[in-house]
Amino acid sequence: MGKKAENTGFVCANCAAEVLPATSGSYRNHCPFCLCSIHIDITPGDRASDCLGLMRPLGVKHNTQKGWQIRHVCELCGFKRYNMVCEHGAQPDDFEKITELVGAVVLGRS
Repeated sequence: MGKKAENTGFVCANCAAEVLPATSGSYRNHCPFCLCSIHIDITPGDRASDCLGLMRPLGVKHNTQKGWQIRHVCELCGFKRYNMVCEHGAQPDDFEKITELVGAVVLGRS
């Protein structure tokens, strides 16, 4: 599957927002409004997971090569993955939500 086929819009399973495809050259893999995702990949971009559980954002980290990343954890199976924050494009990630995650990490809640 090519990058163009993987970078599609969707309706968020958590907040029902209409999410546009990423325009930053990356994949759109989480909602820019509530930051939730769906467990659809085993390896990034493969769309091979049968779980389809809701993945909640629980924290953030800064990777020196990839920038800020959101830590997602699947509510159904416990799978964990980091996804890059979308800072630019038509629908950048909600900065206030990212800030809340940073606060959760500092306070030890993630």
